[in-house]
Amino acid sequence: MNRISPRQLFFFLACVAPVGKIVLLPARLAEFAKNDLIFPAAVHFLVQALLVFCVLLLVKCGKSFYELLEDTFGKIAAKIVICLFALFLLFAALLPLLEQKLFVQSVFYDTLPSLVAFSPFFLFAAFLCAKPLAGFGRVWDVLAPIAIAGMAGVLLLSVGSADYAALLPVGAGKAGFFEALRTAASWFFDSALLLPLLGKIDYEKGIAWKGTLCYLAGAAVALFFLATFYGVFAETSVNQLFAFTKTSKYFSGITVLGRIDYLFIFALALVMAFYCAMPVQACVECVNEAFGRRPYLPTLLSVAFAAILFTLSVLLDYRFGEVLFAVTGALVWVYPVFTVLVPALSLLLRRDHAK
Repeated sequence: MNRISPRQLFFFLACVAPVGKIVLLPARLAEFAKNDLIFPAAVHFLVQALLVFCVLLLVKCGKSFYELLEDTFGKIAAKIVICLFALFLLFAALLPLLEQKLFVQSVFYDTLPSLVAFSPFFLFAAFLCAKPLAGFGRVWDVLAPIAIAGMAGVLLLSVGSADYAALLPVGAGKAGFFEALRTAASWFFDSALLLPLLGKIDYEKGIAWKGTLCYLAGAAVALFFLATFYGVFAETSVNQLFAFTKTSKYFSGITVLGRIDYLFIFALALVMAFYCAMPVQACVECVNEAFGRRPYLPTLLSVAFAAILFTLSVLLDYRFGEVLFAVTGALVWVYPVFTVLVPALSLLLRRDHAK
């Protein structure tokens, strides 16, 4: 069956979703909020946790997001809204994708052209997103222990080098708090990823608060990593891209054992690759349901969306800075609309014939 169990959903919320926040976001937060970088991130995590709770309240009704829209607004309006939402998901996929592409080239394959190093991802994404949604659930079962091991390893090798007193005094970076809050919005769209899963998640009692607690647990680990990151680099944090690859390299045992931290970095990079494919999968689900769930449609959509992202990655190969400036600047307003307003308003959708 094309279903996701609550356990698999909890694994995604607690273990997979936080990994998308530890690549470039820490340096961006440090640029504006300095030693107060954990506070804007905490605000976003709390808002997203509340929205995750709201979305998971809808699981009980057993209807998909499209069906809820259709019951409330009719078929035509539902198709328009779901297609706009799918366009947002494709847009949201761009920044993590380019972020991962730059990371893979810079950290693992710095002697290869970026397209050669990262092109296999698009074949992987097209294949993965053409599969039934239940495939992602099974992937989360596998990724959860990998993510836990990777994060635990990086943190264990990093805490000894961190001076947490660098985070004091609290409030020193308050001048940039709202700028950090604004720019960080581009990394927080987890509640939007859950909307296309409605109707495909097996219901169990308490799923909303259990999922929220799992998300908050993952958020706590991510916030601890942010604190450790600033504790290691302090004022130079703003220059440390790919944060989770940097903090552990000062572990004293590395001089004897070599870069053993790369085992954990590879583990987190694997989790990040699947996380980057999530918006594409969600986009496929939205469009597929809006147009009748034809047997061949997921494959066509997966190939088409992967091709679009591949084309964009080629065109923007040397323009990541401009993309980052645009997505976290002029276009950042798109995120609150689709990641805050839409999930919150989804509670108002009609839920007739609820289970």
